[in-house]
Amino acid sequence: MSERPNTPLLDRIHSPNDLNGLGDSDLSTLADELRAEMIWTVSQTGGHFGAGLGVVELTVALHAVFDTPRDKLIWDVSHQCYPHKILTGRRERMLTIRQKEGLSGFTKRSESPFDPFGAAHSSTSISAALGFAVARDLGGDCDTGHGDAIAVIGDGAMSGGMAFEAMNNAGHLGKRLIVILNDNEMSIAPPTGAMSSYLSRLYAGAPFQEFKAAAKGAVSLLPPPFQEGARRAKEILKSATVGGTMFEELGFSYVGPIDGHDMDSLLSVLRTVKTRADGPILIHAITQKGKGYAEHKPDRGHATAKFDIATGKQKKAPSNAPSYTKVFAQSLIAEATDDPKVVAVTAAMPDGTGLDLFAERFPSRCFDVGIAEQHAVTFCAGMAAGGLKPFAAIYSTFLQRGYDQVVHDVAIQRLPVRFAIDRAGLVGADGCTHAGSYDIGYLTNLPGFVVMAAADEAELRHMVRTALEIEDRPSAFRFPRGEGVGVDMPDRGTALEIGRGRMIAEGSRVALLSFGARLKEVQDAAEALSQRGISPTIADARFAKPLDEELILQLARHHEALITVEEGAVGGFGSHVAQLLAENGIFDTGLRYRSMVLPDIFIDQASPRDMYAVAGMNAEDIEAKVLETLGVEMLSQRA
Repeated sequence: MSERPNTPLLDRIHSPNDLNGLGDSDLSTLADELRAEMIWTVSQTGGHFGAGLGVVELTVALHAVFDTPRDKLIWDVSHQCYPHKILTGRRERMLTIRQKEGLSGFTKRSESPFDPFGAAHSSTSISAALGFAVARDLGGDCDTGHGDAIAVIGDGAMSGGMAFEAMNNAGHLGKRLIVILNDNEMSIAPPTGAMSSYLSRLYAGAPFQEFKAAAKGAVSLLPPPFQEGARRAKEILKSATVGGTMFEELGFSYVGPIDGHDMDSLLSVLRTVKTRADGPILIHAITQKGKGYAEHKPDRGHATAKFDIATGKQKKAPSNAPSYTKVFAQSLIAEATDDPKVVAVTAAMPDGTGLDLFAERFPSRCFDVGIAEQHAVTFCAGMAAGGLKPFAAIYSTFLQRGYDQVVHDVAIQRLPVRFAIDRAGLVGADGCTHAGSYDIGYLTNLPGFVVMAAADEAELRHMVRTALEIEDRPSAFRFPRGEGVGVDMPDRGTALEIGRGRMIAEGSRVALLSFGARLKEVQDAAEALSQRGISPTIADARFAKPLDEELILQLARHHEALITVEEGAVGGFGSHVAQLLAENGIFDTGLRYRSMVLPDIFIDQASPRDMYAVAGMNAEDIEAKVLETLGVEMLSQRA
């Protein structure tokens, strides 16, 4: 284990109040110690890394200049908040971050008064900060009082439409509001689009800054091609980018760009803004994601497992089976090799969705649209209407952000967009903000949608092929995070019959109908039940819509009890099964029906198994549900 760094100045900091009285040079030293502490901490725990390293100086400067928590400091996404947590009284709990009963990896209102607004999705900070500013001016009640409202948003998050909606409204209202654009040219993947290009052009704006003396050194941070471009483009840019014209047109005063790692620059600008600002103002700070350790890594150390500081080697358990994400990517590549109309779209998550592999093979057919799920969905709808075969690879939690477009632009028009929904179910360390709990419910209630869930990695391969062949309506297939279960894999997927499940095991008395990746837990539960003389029938539904009505009614009519199991909230697969049973009068005959779903709570971060224990959906929980339903006493020791 690496030794904890020596941090004598940081050791004296227990809250932002302890920054009072420190000189500017002390604050620079504190930033160095804070960066070393963060590197050591994440090496022990794993977690989000690069974003926090990029805002160390900014975090120190903000807490030194402003009076938090009276002044509301709101971090967009908030995966960069580890330095903030260390400075706000949570240093001794940092080794619990993203673990069961530990600190959240994001800001969380219930965790600390220094977290005025929780986040984990992007592009929300300016809206929230404007809300605080209005609450301040209209006498809203707040336990910590009201002062300035400060939003820190990255250039990747700025591509989200919600950020511009908020800026437009803020400019109209004219409230005192401070937005800091943390411009590191990186979100999770390199940002794409016109906004990124615009910000790159603004790097040449050093001669036009409002605070020239405070903003020294910004251009020197840039790669040599940008430095040369800055010199050559000076006259061309002068008319277009003086003072950040685009932001000023939205009603914001613009300051920048400034060097986000120069403490003197940051302190000078922040103090001036605090003193002078009388309306909305945007401070454009250039930073390096991963600064001081991971700035040369491809993802700048976005997220990491535990690692050795000296070598950077991550401490990951060996894989026993391919990940679902990789199986999806390989399956899609295989289909796209034979079909030139297959295209793929991701919203700033090429690595997380496996589409980085697809992009290597088919660069002209893979589109990263940035943090813009609404656009991603309608973009796919347009391509489908134009005769292409789009796959939208989006995490369940992020697809929620484009739901209106799923309804109006895809479902109503019956366009064959294929949604590859990664991170279905409970995901572990990212906690409730990233849980894929709701997509079964919010998709199965849409007319015409085909909704599938993969029970294992081989089924996922078949579902990729199935979705490709559905050309008259939208479809979705969901799969969890992590490794598959180790089944034999077909070389290519085979299209499934729409709306047909499969029998896994014939038994008696009770039928277990699984939808999705809890099938392995169902089988383990059945094995334990066999020791009690109970042999359940097991079926894999495969489809939540359309339902396999024949299979479900057969199970209901030939068993005392029917239990559905799904990795989703109430209102999903089990509810649709109950509706079918009710309409066919099955409950009139005395069937005992139960539906195992995620509980009506938000489940905090832990290991996936611990989270499913809270949800009551592990094998032992399924076993107990069977015994309870059949009226068999659950003994502490198995018979």
